[in-house]
Amino acid sequence: MKNLIVAFCLICFYSALQPTLAQDSPIYDRAEDQLKNTDTIPDYRSKANKLKLTGVIYQSDGVTPAKDVILFIEQPDENGDFDLRRAGEERYVFHRSWVKTDEDGRYTFYTFVPGNDRRYNQMQQIFPIIKETSKPEVQLESLLFDEDPMLTKRCRKQLARNGNTARILTTKKEDGLLVAVKDIVLPEDTEPLK
Repeated sequence: MKNLIVAFCLICFYSALQPTLAQDSPIYDRAEDQLKNTDTIPDYRSKANKLKLTGVIYQSDGVTPAKDVILFIEQPDENGDFDLRRAGEERYVFHRSWVKTDEDGRYTFYTFVPGNDRRYNQMQQIFPIIKETSKPEVQLESLLFDEDPMLTKRCRKQLARNGNTARILTTKKEDGLLVAVKDIVLPEDTEPLK
């Protein structure tokens, strides 16, 4: 009987703790049922280098569109600094956004080209996280920009050597807006976000 009471207490404790642990991830900052396949990052309208980041997320086979996948991004501002804000006890990056893919796996963010922080030799980067239904979050490699002056020939060679050139975004101007297309293939084995 004593073991049963201890087990019951542990289950109650874990159940009470579990929702709190899930909320630590930035992608749980919005209700999933409110997410659409298109969203706009804060301060978008005031930025000079407006960017439309769009694409399709595919299942691990690289062919089947992945429906209802959450894609979260965060990024520094145009100066390469992260605008950190506070909500109660929690800190968060202000320039962030969420989308949930539609039935065709499509997503679109309206954002801006982030700056690079020359103090720390940081390239222009957008940091994505994906979340499939019933799977842990996965942090993808940061997205880089082809026009970034800090993306040197040496960096490009290193990326090519490691097979990471797909993370470089190429932009083109359409109707006064920079557009980058980034298709994503979901990994077969997902490791939890650390």
